[in-house]
Amino acid sequence: MSLEEVQAESYDYEQTLMYGKFTSELRDFARNESFKMRRERAERRLEEQDSETASGAYSAWARIKRFVVTRIGEDWLFLLIIGLVMAILSFTMDYLIERCQQAHVWLFKNLTDIVILQYLIWIIYPMVLISFAVGFTNLVSVNAIGSGIPEMKTVLRGIQLSQYLSLRTLIAKLIGLIASLGSGIPLGKEGPFVHIASIVGAQMTKFLTHFNTIFNNEAHNNELLASAAAVGVACNFAAPIGGVLFSIEVTATYFAVRNYWRGFFAAVCGAFLFRLASVFVKDEETITALFITGFRTDFPFDPLEILAFVVIGIVSGFGGALFVYFHHRVVELRRKYRNKTQFLEKSRFIYPLIVVFLISTLEFPMGFGKFTAGELTQKQTIDQLFSNFTWSSGKGLDQVQNNVIAFWDKPNVYVSLVLFIVVKFVSTAVAVSLPVPAGVFFPVFVIGAAFGRLVGETMATWFPTGINGATIIPGGYAVVGAAAMSGSVTHTVSTSVIVFELTGQITHILPVMIAVLISNAIAQYLQPSFYDSIIQIKKLPFLPDLRRGRFALMCFLDIDKLHASNYCL
Repeated sequence: MSLEEVQAESYDYEQTLMYGKFTSELRDFARNESFKMRRERAERRLEEQDSETASGAYSAWARIKRFVVTRIGEDWLFLLIIGLVMAILSFTMDYLIERCQQAHVWLFKNLTDIVILQYLIWIIYPMVLISFAVGFTNLVSVNAIGSGIPEMKTVLRGIQLSQYLSLRTLIAKLIGLIASLGSGIPLGKEGPFVHIASIVGAQMTKFLTHFNTIFNNEAHNNELLASAAAVGVACNFAAPIGGVLFSIEVTATYFAVRNYWRGFFAAVCGAFLFRLASVFVKDEETITALFITGFRTDFPFDPLEILAFVVIGIVSGFGGALFVYFHHRVVELRRKYRNKTQFLEKSRFIYPLIVVFLISTLEFPMGFGKFTAGELTQKQTIDQLFSNFTWSSGKGLDQVQNNVIAFWDKPNVYVSLVLFIVVKFVSTAVAVSLPVPAGVFFPVFVIGAAFGRLVGETMATWFPTGINGATIIPGGYAVVGAAAMSGSVTHTVSTSVIVFELTGQITHILPVMIAVLISNAIAQYLQPSFYDSIIQIKKLPFLPDLRRGRFALMCFLDIDKLHASNYCL
């Protein structure tokens, strides 16, 4: 008797003229099989418990592990741990970076009063740190160079990049980022920290045995990596909501809604612990926003001021597109002359040292830097640009406010802000091309805040008594400009949410949203985002989105050869 006949007989299968039929349901058979499987599973569990009982310590640990995993859940535990780890890393890195920057200023001010020696100290200090960052990252892992968001964008779309999420890359990224940001060069932390969070998430599978099963499924793996990317943003600005939205916009084209709770839970854990650490070390009295503002809430702006906010959005859109284009040209020129000039090809340190020398010279406080507030760090600059008083009035100011204006009144507030914007725009576009771990978000955030402040101070001068009796708040314009400029460079709308969480106020929610939407519309029409531009520069294996229209041109990337071939569909 054949196997089919045996199964048919056991299922009471009866052949008819056409298809045949079952004379009894398969339900009984399925129930019996399910009972057998449950009994075998229970027997195996008893055998495991008997074997674990043989060793008391191991048995206790196994029971605890089983209880935690079954009661709390693997995903919840994973996200909680990664939030804790990233908060500690972010706080520690901020502390070390701040100490490096303070040491730079202290050496400049206190070692000597001779201007030429002060100048040498001012330029040598960042050159040493950048040289260390270049050498360390090239020696340990070249995958640590750059932002990290463009590569994570390709990884989350299913492309495997060799050694990109390795432990060597994590070490190179952490130490290289501390050195590069500690130098005071206009570089950011947000993009590299997204990469760091993703590496920590991937490496946790090797150190925590609970999570081995989580990463067996590639789709689930990508979802957890996306959550880790959200933690990386949230731990920078203590902005969990904006961090989740920003990570979705810059790393994912199609986002699974079921992954939403993972991102929010991990981001909230990371942001909460990051700010809680400041309370523990006595830096803050309680958990507050990172850049607290005191804008009035009863009448934050007049409706007629919307026109000025629209202008900020338009200029920021063109400025963001110009920034991406200028950076692309800098990278192309660097590659062109590196291949043709033996002087630049001899050592990987020559180009970074030249760039750092020029930037440090421009920011020397006793030289040109006195016109551009060169002595301030990026965080100090944002604190002053968001300040809630009018710089150009110069009346009724206290000592603290006069100390703020002292950095921006040479020769006057308007010229100083214009020079600051131009210098930071050029130096940031060049600095992010250096072969070190570097982000772009916060430097362009500062540039946008300076432009917004310039517009606000101009409006305050044109309307000294305000519009319809409401005085102008230049700090509010700085907030709008920061969100619009950073949004245009990254092609994200979530920068508006990040700004609200950064400042702790939503009084300017309407102007911020209007400016961000306008700047995004203009920038997306003119140039790709900064991260997509890096993907094109590095020729990463990445499939672009289909454009809407009657016909679409799709660029398929040959992953093996990493070169583009165009096919019309």
